[in-house]
Amino acid sequence: MTATHRHGHPVSVKGVLFVDRQVLLLRNDRDEWELPGGRPEAAETWPQALQREIDEEANLSVEVGPLLHEWPYEVLPGRCVWIAAYGCQLARAATALVSAEHRELRFWPVGEIGGLSLHDGYRAVIDTWNAWERGRDDRASGSL
Repeated sequence: MTATHRHGHPVSVKGVLFVDRQVLLLRNDRDEWELPGGRPEAAETWPQALQREIDEEANLSVEVGPLLHEWPYEVLPGRCVWIAAYGCQLARAATALVSAEHRELRFWPVGEIGGLSLHDGYRAVIDTWNAWERGRDDRASGSL
C-alpha cells in the first residue's frame, strides 16, 4: 500500500544530496531531471522510504536530515503527487550507479542546473539545502 497525504495525493519522498558541492539528479522517462526518491511502502516512515529509494536508484547510503519543504506536484495533467523533500548527507563513500528506473544519473554543480528540465519546487529545495550545506561548511572551517 502506498502512503497517501491528508489531501488525498499519493506521497513521493525526495532527497537533496550534495557530494563535493554537486547535487545528485536523475533523468526520468519524460526526459526531466528529478531528485532521487519515491513512494513509501506500508509501515515505512518517510525518511526510511527515502533511504531505501536512494539506495535502490543510485546505490548510495544516506542519512536523512530535515524536511525542507512539501508541496503538491502535478506530474502529468490530472495526476498529482505530494512531494516531501528532505536534505540528505552521504552516510559512506560508494560509487553511484543508475538503476533501470532512470535514464541517467549525474552530479551537477548548482550553477549548471539553470537550463535543465527540472521542476521549480526541486530547484527551490536544492537552493535551500545548498545554502544550509555552505553554511555548515563555513561553520566547520571557522570562516563565519
